[in-house]
Amino acid sequence: MSLTPVSLPFLDTLAKQLPADTLRRPEPRYLEEPRGRYQGQAGAALALPRSVEEVSILVTACNAARVAVVPYGGGTGLVGGQIMPEGPAPLILSLERMNRIRAVHPLENVLVAEAGAILADVQAAAEAADRLFPLSLAAEGTARIGGNLATNAGGVNVLRYGNTRDLCLGLEAVLPTGDIWNGLTRLRKDNTGYDLRGLLVGSEGSLGIITAAALKLSPRPASRGTALMVVRDPTAALRLLELARDHVGEAVSAFEIMHRQGPEFVRDTLPDIRQPFSETPEWMVLVELGMSQGAEHALEAIFAAALDAGLVEDGLIAQSEGQRGDFWSLREHIPVANKRIGSISSHDISLPLSALPEFVAEAGEKLAALGDFRINCFGHLGDGNLHYNVFPAKGRDRADYENQRAAVKSLVHDLVAAYDGSFSAEHGVGRFKTGDLQHYGDPAKLAAMRAIKTALDPNGIMNPGVVLP
Repeated sequence: MSLTPVSLPFLDTLAKQLPADTLRRPEPRYLEEPRGRYQGQAGAALALPRSVEEVSILVTACNAARVAVVPYGGGTGLVGGQIMPEGPAPLILSLERMNRIRAVHPLENVLVAEAGAILADVQAAAEAADRLFPLSLAAEGTARIGGNLATNAGGVNVLRYGNTRDLCLGLEAVLPTGDIWNGLTRLRKDNTGYDLRGLLVGSEGSLGIITAAALKLSPRPASRGTALMVVRDPTAALRLLELARDHVGEAVSAFEIMHRQGPEFVRDTLPDIRQPFSETPEWMVLVELGMSQGAEHALEAIFAAALDAGLVEDGLIAQSEGQRGDFWSLREHIPVANKRIGSISSHDISLPLSALPEFVAEAGEKLAALGDFRINCFGHLGDGNLHYNVFPAKGRDRADYENQRAAVKSLVHDLVAAYDGSFSAEHGVGRFKTGDLQHYGDPAKLAAMRAIKTALDPNGIMNPGVVLP
């Protein structure tokens, strides 16, 4: 079914049904994505609704006119899901005005937020009720909860609390027909048919627009401990994770691995960021515990046991909130430094934990045979998610390697597939990885996905080109 570009007559008709300031021309930021490889269309229009009813009016009109709808959250997505670089000019639908915390239910450990609420504001609302909303990622100051849900965002606490899908009880959403689904349940058990919540979370705006969500909260750990521990290699890091969980079970909230290259990029591009070690270790892990009491003592016991077992060579346990902040600041600024250096090819991958050390070794060897690269391997070791990014040799620019970019990506993703991993761990498919999904995806799954897309969105208006080409 062919789409039609957004037009002045269409917008004039739509404007009569909405408040005067709902429709406008998009500012440049709505046409950009963080990696700067693609640009949205200048001919697009922007809609800024304030309610689910207004979203319904917009989608109903677009469906009738076969105008593409591109949902827009905080614009922080890394796979191009928030822009439409080609095809008929779309309507960009931003949820930023729908940003209220509708309700907090501390007794139920539930918070209800609109899709445009910034993740940091959701965290703050939970904290004000002495609760924890555990989703945490580097872009939490600008990312919006609707986008987090649409992409099933991960972050640093997946090891303990799960992905965004695991933190969602119910949704309010507008389907491609314009119908409003009132699924904003706060129930933990609701076995009444197909799980539309699970289907829409992670669909990247291709099956509907999430307008609000009922989110799970958790008790706030009364005691928190954070440490940086130096390990010999990823194998030792995994054994350290096993040791830590043997000591404290599910109290391990985060377990992040960093190769030397990440902190060195930070040192080169962000010299004001405090470096915990005067000489950067080859590998280190950032460990955080959340407990009812004694987290710092538990970390000391873990470190001592790991030292005796030969798993760690050195380490620092945060003695203050400031020092804890320094540890996390280093980890969270690695993506910022990466952007300043400019990668040849970036990969958000996941692997079975036991396969991870072998993958790191084999990928490094194969890339060295392909060319002169720097590899920044870091990420969420506890849940098997690595950000495995390939950069130019020192003194060179990524433009020098443009003819090798495709080969680098294929090498990494082919190896991930050989180890039964995934080429997209937490960033989604978006528009950038649709080819990878077609190449590596299971044919039966792809056929089922196409059938679902066709059934729910027969006119193909919802974020066309995302997930499925």
